[in-house]
This record gives sequence, structure tokens and C-alpha cells, in this order.
Amino acid sequence: QVQLVESGGGLVQAGGSRRLSCAASGNIFSINVMGWYRQAPGKQRELVAAITYGGNTNYSDSVKGRFSISRDNAKNTVYLQMNSLKPEDTAVYYCNAEIGSMGGEYDYWGQGTQVTVSS
Repeated sequence: QVQLVESGGGLVQAGGSRRLSCAASGNIFSINVMGWYRQAPGKQRELVAAITYGGNTNYSDSVKGRFSISRDNAKNTVYLQMNSLKPEDTAVYYCNAEIGSMGGEYDYWGQGTQVTVSS
């Protein structure tokens, strides 16, 4: 059973910083792309940032220059460093990973962590 567990969400003032973590556990053979998505009330879930096993990254235009994604392959963990936060960054943030296990390669999601940015 593969599981993604996020941590680091909470309330932060505009202009502040927050670091999210997501650890994958279980019967894992390999992890390809890991990423962070977010969903604000009344909006669709959107990609925030993604990172390949080799470290290639991709960011949405709305967070470029403010957010940074990284991963520790030895710990099966991905991080999202969020700086210069804005009220419009308020959302539930979800971790996503393409994980290969005994049954094949599948997309997995974390339970989500709320980030609220106050103005």
C-alpha cells in the first residue's frame, strides 16, 4: 500500500513564507515525477510545480520566482518552499507522485493540506 502524507500547511500573513513536505511510503520501487497541485474554493485543481527524479522542474506562471520545488530521492520526499505569499495562494495543496510498485505504475495523491494567506 502506497501512501503520500503532506505536512506544513497553516495560516501565514501575506509576504510570509511556508514550507510544505510530502513523504511517500509503502511498497515503492520507483518514483518518477512528484508535484504539488492546489485547489481554491470554487476553482479547479491546478498544477503549482513538478519535479522529475533527475531534478528538472516546472512551475505555473503564477508562482514562478516565488515558489521552489525540491526533492530528496533517498527519503522519497518532495518539498515546496513558498515565499512572498499572497492571499490568492490560499488553497488546499495536494501532493502528487507517479509511483512504481509491485502492481505497476500509478498516480497517487496526498490528503491535502490547507494553506491560508491573510492580507
